[in-house]
Amino acid sequence: MDKEMLALHETLETHEIINIKTVCLLRSKLMQGICFNNELKQLMEKDVQLNTKHINELLPFYQQSQLLH
Repeated sequence: MDKEMLALHETLETHEIINIKTVCLLRSKLMQGICFNNELKQLMEKDVQLNTKHINELLPFYQQSQLLH
């Protein structure tokens, strides 16, 4: 990964995407506990895994932020 810092607008957009992905992850994780349909529960688990993967991929970009240096 290139070590260039993100511009301020890129940092804010990355922050927003991480926030959205985190909310989606939490909602799917919580809904699994009250879901009785196994097929739906499996879809929610897949959503949790994908959102976790996406957040982990975005974090290195966010950590390059000018705001954090």
